[in-house]
Amino acid sequence: MKKIFLFFLYVVGMSQLNAQDKIDKAIQNLEQNYPQEKVYLLLDKDKYVVGDHIYFKSFVFNGYNRSTISNTLLVELYDHNKNMVDKKTVFLKDGEGDGTFVLNDFLNEDIYFIRAYTTWMANFPEEFNFMKQVPIYNPNSESRLVLDKNIKWTANAFPESGTFIDNIPTKFAVRLYSQGIPPTAWSGYVIDAEKPNEKLAAFKNLDENVATFNITPKAGKTYKAIIEDNKGVKQTINLPAVSSSGINLQLTSDAKGINYKLAGTGLAQGLQGYSIIGTINNQLVYRANIKTTSNEASSNIPNKVSNDETAVLNITIFDEKQNVAAQRLFFVNPKKLNLDEPTLALSMNNEARAFNSFDIEPDGEHSSYTVLVKENNPSEIKNENTLLSAKWLTGDFTSSIFDPSQYFEKTSNPDALDALLISEKWKRYDWEFLLAGKTPEFNYKPQKNLSFKGKVTNNGRFIPNKSINLLLKTEKSENNFVPVVTDDNGFIYLDNIYFDEPLTVSYYFNKDKKQTTDSDNLNISFQALVTSIPYKSALPATNYRLVNDKNVSQDPGIAKGLQNRKNNKGIDDFNKETLIEEVKVTAKKVDKKAELDKELSSGRFSSMNATIFDMVNENKDAQSSQNILQWLQGRAAGLTFTMDNSGNYIPSIRGSQASLFLDEMPVDASMISSLPISTIAMVKVLKNDGLVGNAVAIYTRRGNMVAEEDKNKEKVNKLVLKGYDRSTEFELPDITGEAYKKITNDTRETLYWNPSLSEDGGLAPRAKFFNNDNAKNRQIIIISFDKNDKLLYYSEIVK
Repeated sequence: MKKIFLFFLYVVGMSQLNAQDKIDKAIQNLEQNYPQEKVYLLLDKDKYVVGDHIYFKSFVFNGYNRSTISNTLLVELYDHNKNMVDKKTVFLKDGEGDGTFVLNDFLNEDIYFIRAYTTWMANFPEEFNFMKQVPIYNPNSESRLVLDKNIKWTANAFPESGTFIDNIPTKFAVRLYSQGIPPTAWSGYVIDAEKPNEKLAAFKNLDENVATFNITPKAGKTYKAIIEDNKGVKQTINLPAVSSSGINLQLTSDAKGINYKLAGTGLAQGLQGYSIIGTINNQLVYRANIKTTSNEASSNIPNKVSNDETAVLNITIFDEKQNVAAQRLFFVNPKKLNLDEPTLALSMNNEARAFNSFDIEPDGEHSSYTVLVKENNPSEIKNENTLLSAKWLTGDFTSSIFDPSQYFEKTSNPDALDALLISEKWKRYDWEFLLAGKTPEFNYKPQKNLSFKGKVTNNGRFIPNKSINLLLKTEKSENNFVPVVTDDNGFIYLDNIYFDEPLTVSYYFNKDKKQTTDSDNLNISFQALVTSIPYKSALPATNYRLVNDKNVSQDPGIAKGLQNRKNNKGIDDFNKETLIEEVKVTAKKVDKKAELDKELSSGRFSSMNATIFDMVNENKDAQSSQNILQWLQGRAAGLTFTMDNSGNYIPSIRGSQASLFLDEMPVDASMISSLPISTIAMVKVLKNDGLVGNAVAIYTRRGNMVAEEDKNKEKVNKLVLKGYDRSTEFELPDITGEAYKKITNDTRETLYWNPSLSEDGGLAPRAKFFNNDNAKNRQIIIISFDKNDKLLYYSEIVK
């Protein structure tokens, strides 16, 4: 939020809090130490097939504004066994970034998960990391991914403000939880356990997630709720025990603001000494101290506490000893999202494969737009988490909410949203922790751009306080000369550098070439300081499962994706022209690889079925990876990697951990992680073959191992660093090409994707795309922010 209005209450029985009491110090701690980021990724689709690209746009917020804390986002792809399949390092500008995952044919059909976070977020509970399940299908997999539609549900009941007090009328929210699709209709009633045939209150669901009822409890009674869905499935849950004393907080809203009422029972001095604290995004916006000895008090909190914008207000009641007595979350202005909309000229041609375009009228406030056009599938059950629901709901609440997007649509039900918040708790901080004066452990500090730590050795020995010259260059940049001096431990640092293509680092001693001796063997190995942080929790539960039956019926929702894979393969086959000379070159390379294997491998590591990577004559791109294991991700069928607590990649082959060998000697992953790729001659992946079982064998170069094109080059100490990952540009199909004309059923689902559409040569931003063969329902999503961080948002089905 921008500047917050802070309200002190001055009405009968209320007064301002005394400065610098225990609560004051806790609030100061909260405001100074708890800025927290949240992430949302917009994907171009919900389901994918191997061969597809996952295009994503990232938005990072601090509260309800785009974050300025971090400018690096880590985005990782995991399979259901928590093996990291791929990862991207994304540059953030004003809290926004974009990237692409390329799904290679080696991926098994499975449910995968995309995780996104900043290193600053790692100082706080990882449950606030962005996590999204993504089904990926592979027609060549032995197993089939199926959606389990027989999903069980559970329920719970939550009293307003978390208290259930004798003889105080109390509003309850009933919450249904399900891994998959909950029942569309359910209802229930409340009973006294001693009189099960007498219904004290009845309720019907407001949406799939929640229902409400009211009840006035009596001390000593036990209450139960019986819930039944539209298929006759029943569940009985216990309501909380009734307390003989305490307070209850009741909230309502009107045009003037939020009306609250406090009602207590069994309070020796009434509400005297009680305090009311209101926070938004961990910032104080409202506070009052109650002086009355009555058991009741009420007042109004103006909407201006949120600058008249939509926000979640966290109200906490403290007793006279400054202990938490009640808490309640409330949406301020839930129907006033205050969004801009683009001005569009839309006129769609619905002919198959027809060309369409639309312009976004420039307004002087927005310079760049995220634009997605995709086919809408109205038959599929809607369960979406949009940018709106992530910004105001799911980014701050970690429980499973079915179709959270519904709460921010024009037809949304504010009563259902209020009931949902009654059932939630603000977990961004803990009052007991704050009141004790504790602060989070900040193990990760935000760093601008990328930073690297370099270990410098000469003849294998550290060389402290030594001058080294570095020459930095990318393909498109000029040489950048950087003199550095090793520290007392022999390390150098590259801080705050930005590059999104391989960075070649040449290095040499700061002395004349004539002074260089044959005994000098300078080596630098860099470690990225902005890197992945292992995910310690279990992955979220899912209603997808794998079955070992290739004949099981395929998810109908993926039929178009499978057809599109066939179409792309047909286009590739049509366009392939293999020249005789290319065949000769390929054959020559195979011979070189065989010669290299023969020279390096012993009989124990011999195998006809091994996957071999020649690092001398091929695979020059490996130099841009941090280490060889990172580079191997996704390059050999069945080979996957997990990350241990030290950030080392641990290989597995078809689910079983693989052994690691360096020059045929067993080693651990940490040794391989620090091994410069430039020293590696060959990598051999053995799959339960040879005499070593599942293994990854790495062989270092011998003195004579130099590629033909490098033999006449002067020896230079150099390495290559990998920086930010560039996204892959979305390409429109060549609609006029002969290969495309052979396609009989065009089933493309993503018709247009541009994460940063802007004016071109003074012309209005224009989105251009071709229909598929059945694109009569297109969803168009447009997102942008102005200079004041006001959100422009458009999501409509255009026919």
